[in-house]
Amino acid sequence: MALLQISEPGATPQPHQRKHAVGIDLGTTNSLVALVRSGTPEILADETGVALLSSVVHYATDGSRCVGADAQQQALSDPLNTLSSVKRLLGRGLTDVDSLGAQMPYEFECDDGGMPKIRTRQGMVSPIQVSAEILRTLAERAEHALDGILDGAVITVPAYFDDAQRQATKDAATLAGIKVLRLLNEPTAAAIAYGLDNAKEGIIAIYDLGGGTFDISLLRLSRGVFQVLATGGDSALGGDDFDRAIADWIRRKIGLDSSLDPFQQRQLLVSARAAKEALTDVDSAPLDVLGWHGQLTRQQLADLIAPMIDNTLRACKRAARDAGVKIAEIDDVVLVGGSTRTPLVVAKVAEFFACTPRTNLDPDCVVALGAALQAEMLIGNQSGDDLLLLDVIPLSLGIETMGGLIEKIIHRNTTIPVSKAQEFTTFKDGQTSMAIHVLQGERELVDDCRSLARFDLRDIPPMVAGAAKIRVTYQVDADGLLSVSARELVSAVESRIEVKPSYGLAETEITQMLKDSYSYAREDMAARALREQQVEADRMIGDLSAALDSDAHMLTVSQVQCLRVAVAELRDLRRICSEHRTLAQQIEAVGKASEPFAALRMDSSIKSALAGHTLDEIDQD
Repeated sequence: MALLQISEPGATPQPHQRKHAVGIDLGTTNSLVALVRSGTPEILADETGVALLSSVVHYATDGSRCVGADAQQQALSDPLNTLSSVKRLLGRGLTDVDSLGAQMPYEFECDDGGMPKIRTRQGMVSPIQVSAEILRTLAERAEHALDGILDGAVITVPAYFDDAQRQATKDAATLAGIKVLRLLNEPTAAAIAYGLDNAKEGIIAIYDLGGGTFDISLLRLSRGVFQVLATGGDSALGGDDFDRAIADWIRRKIGLDSSLDPFQQRQLLVSARAAKEALTDVDSAPLDVLGWHGQLTRQQLADLIAPMIDNTLRACKRAARDAGVKIAEIDDVVLVGGSTRTPLVVAKVAEFFACTPRTNLDPDCVVALGAALQAEMLIGNQSGDDLLLLDVIPLSLGIETMGGLIEKIIHRNTTIPVSKAQEFTTFKDGQTSMAIHVLQGERELVDDCRSLARFDLRDIPPMVAGAAKIRVTYQVDADGLLSVSARELVSAVESRIEVKPSYGLAETEITQMLKDSYSYAREDMAARALREQQVEADRMIGDLSAALDSDAHMLTVSQVQCLRVAVAELRDLRRICSEHRTLAQQIEAVGKASEPFAALRMDSSIKSALAGHTLDEIDQD
């Protein structure tokens, strides 16, 4: 008699064929790892039963390193060698973190690539190396629970992480020996956990306020399809900023100036965080720090952090506008991240969206749970037919064109993965190379956007200007990482680059880019129009000057003189004119004046081509 083997939904009937995959939430303050067992995601705890791993690494005198709660205990006694909140430094340059330097008790130096490094007793370490220690600890926890080798992980990142920050996260995982199945946006991961748990359809706002980052994502959930409509936020705003506001308030109460030593900074921050967390449940919290005794009330906390919460709500309003939906059309709001436990956050979000936010899933754990579900599908243990993710990129990607203009190839909030191509041509006769400048941002001019990479397409066959056809292709993968290729279609010459900048956008640059794109929209369009006319003027000046140099004999002396005067006037106007309509009128006037000359040159060219041929021969051709 044969036995029928039965398994739980989502679990293979042959356990030895299962692959081991987990979801990792690499957080600014705390990190977690989760896996799926018998179709249900669960958070993995350490040997003491604690699930949250403090994102802190301590470099000891004996050369060892510890991560988590043990490291956190060293923060007060050894602040320079106890590193926390390093997620805020991922993908940033040293100049970008100068504003954080006064608030982080570390000694920074810069490497050759522009990445900030922190001095410890064990040498210089980068944010990538510190993050790798945290990821390695989580991976070891997972392998202990699985009793086997980890085959891969989905690692979550803030939706507003730029290309450099995503690449730095992936590099940290590689350094930790983890195969990255996918970099998944944190709000999308939360939506997966929330959506599958509630089977709710409609438009959902994911309000994600963690220790160091804020994201707002608007998603449409319909029959297992998660479509991200728009995303926004600030990759340098979170609970850490609440702590610093409280610490600064305490400093002023004590009467200290801002020049604190690392030990004083750390003591203030630890006391501030403890008071903030206590005020989640009580109306006032006692303070005993640096010999000062006092208390912080919930109302005083609200006064300190209200401006920051208002900033998050403004980002929510922008995201709704980008998605083309009204706030009243949003069906549900899901709170994600430990900082959403703050009562004022809950109250302000509820008032803004005019509905009670959902907190039925633990805001600290929901991201890791969603990542685990996605990992289970990507590794092949569970069918993904009932779930489709349609995520988006946070900022437009473009290329520099003549005149310092940016031509956007992939617009922000475009669904990823995506591949888009656009054809360009040469500007000068005989041009054999083209410089490709990859940019990110919302403005119209190169100077107002962020440079990501540069590379050259060489060995283009020499042709007349405008004859070459160069197809530039931008590809953004499911992780949100960019690669660019350029191909000359006639000769098939090709060049490509994977965009891996050494550091990313500064603290406020992404938010400022979007804000500026609205504030300066009219000025940007006028500037773009002027640049386009300047490029056209340069083209006309060059072409007409070359034509006069070679074929002036076709004209009378006075005709040649008139055209040269017209070219000179256009050149002078191009140099001083700041109004595109005036320059356009002059270009049109020069064009009309040169039309008879162009007709003579064309007739001459045709006669030369027909010379020596009969009409019958031409008809046969």
